[in-house]
Amino acid sequence: MSGSSSGGGGSGGTKKARIEIIPLIDVIFFLLATFVLFTLSLNKSGGLPVSLPSTSTSEPRDPTGVTITVTQEGTIAWDKDPITLDEFLTRLQAYKQAMGPDARILINGDENAFFSQARYVFDEVRKAGIQKVLIETRMRPAQ
Repeated sequence: MSGSSSGGGGSGGTKKARIEIIPLIDVIFFLLATFVLFTLSLNKSGGLPVSLPSTSTSEPRDPTGVTITVTQEGTIAWDKDPITLDEFLTRLQAYKQAMGPDARILINGDENAFFSQARYVFDEVRKAGIQKVLIETRMRPAQ
């Protein structure tokens, strides 16, 4: 095999560049997995974990804004941070001042919470002048 040469044009010639396909496939799969995990994390709730009521008219939510959670015990949380009623009113006013007319509130209430607690949160949000108020539910399976 003295006459064979690998790569370019002989013993003194330049070597041809080779594209290694296996590392390229590894990089593509890594990017794909990263993209999938990133998009799955985008739709997480900003509130405390509660048992959401289900409705048949649910729509995908926009993740912008603040999430206010009303738990089964009646406590209120501001983006996973349990707060008192006084803190709630203070934060609500500060949020309205900071965001202006673009302020959005998502109410995330446990399905076993008393309606009066959720109504109180809704009332205070509207009194603060925030018009974009959404209620988070989960999609009821088709029957």
